[in-house]
Amino acid sequence: MLKKTRALRRAIGVVAAVATWAPLSHVALGQTAKTQPSSDHWVATWAASPQARAGGPARAPQPGATPNPAQATSFKDQTLRMVVHTSIGGSRVRVQFSNAYGTAALMIGAAHIALYIKDGAIVPGSDHALNFDGKPSFSIPPGALAVSDPLNLAVPKLGDLAISVYFPNDTGPQTMHSTGLHTTYIINGDATGVAAMADIPTSRSWYFLSSVDVTAPATTGLIVAFGDSITDGATSTNDANQSWPSQLAARLLANPATANLAIVNQGISGNRVLRDGTATNALARFDRDVVAQPGVKWVMMLEGINDIGQGTRANATPENAVTADDLIAGMKQLVDRAHMHGIKAVGCTLTPYAGAAYYSDKGEEVREAYNNWIRTGGAFDAVVDFDKATQDPANPKQIRPTFNIMDHLHPNDAGYKAMADAVNLSIFTRR
Repeated sequence: MLKKTRALRRAIGVVAAVATWAPLSHVALGQTAKTQPSSDHWVATWAASPQARAGGPARAPQPGATPNPAQATSFKDQTLRMVVHTSIGGSRVRVQFSNAYGTAALMIGAAHIALYIKDGAIVPGSDHALNFDGKPSFSIPPGALAVSDPLNLAVPKLGDLAISVYFPNDTGPQTMHSTGLHTTYIINGDATGVAAMADIPTSRSWYFLSSVDVTAPATTGLIVAFGDSITDGATSTNDANQSWPSQLAARLLANPATANLAIVNQGISGNRVLRDGTATNALARFDRDVVAQPGVKWVMMLEGINDIGQGTRANATPENAVTADDLIAGMKQLVDRAHMHGIKAVGCTLTPYAGAAYYSDKGEEVREAYNNWIRTGGAFDAVVDFDKATQDPANPKQIRPTFNIMDHLHPNDAGYKAMADAVNLSIFTRR
């Protein structure tokens, strides 16, 4: 009897193992699977760093004026259709939503994903509902993250997706990403499955949306572009994917040796290394925005110009004061933390800023010392010289005039292209 019992247990174990590793070939396209095979290799194809909505309460609109949804302090009984641009493609997809800065639970009433055309319209037949543990709605506790169930959907590389989310209840304070650079469409009621959204209020921010992940071959890795507004793509052309990470994505995928690398943009406009500014400082958000990204192998670091500008300008307060040694110490911390998790770090020199509103000669001395350390300090696994790629040959302290959008700080599309072109792709193929 004891032998029979042991034999039965072994048989049950074999059946369970087979069931666990069974392929999902029986799952139809667009169908959600509650569980995912352990062999799935997930890699982020798009991401945006969560931040709290800046500023105080929204100002009341003038009589007869249309309220600006970008200034709304919350959403209620409204659908947001947000557009994201992928790097790599994949056959399965999941979406992550963030309530990082919420003060109460965030109810997602419904969420859909579809291939995007333009002007608020989606590709016919591509729309699919997202589920959470098999259910169409989900409540995200304050400070938490929610991951949708995997969905079988052919996600194109360098393509646009529409994520439509319905919020039935008052969302409260927004977890958002201010510099969206893609149009977000806002409509009343549950319009998650609507084919087109036209002539309705729009915004240039993403809300409660933190990443889109796809399944990819085991050799696929992720590069995280980590920085401030110059990484975020501020002043680049809207709806055109002209930030340097977006332009670098196109180069990576066009090169057979790096076509297995995704890249996501975790820049935040106004971000600083050592202190909070318009968002959480780089030291505090590094684990969330870099280490936690699925598939991450590399991080490109372009941070520090806001620390310098805010800390050395004529009216800088003592608590904002910064030296090159301060910045170097902070960046060393980030490099060490990357290496602790097996992530290789690329140091990126700070671009010129003479003529910017917060420029000072003292700040320029700090920038040059900091850049010199990046180039020669030996802390990084590789270095990209964005300073040399964008400086004016006639005056290296300032950005090249043909790259200057208006403020002597942020590049235009051509300047961002020069930055993307300055990256030696072979650094990502080294062992």
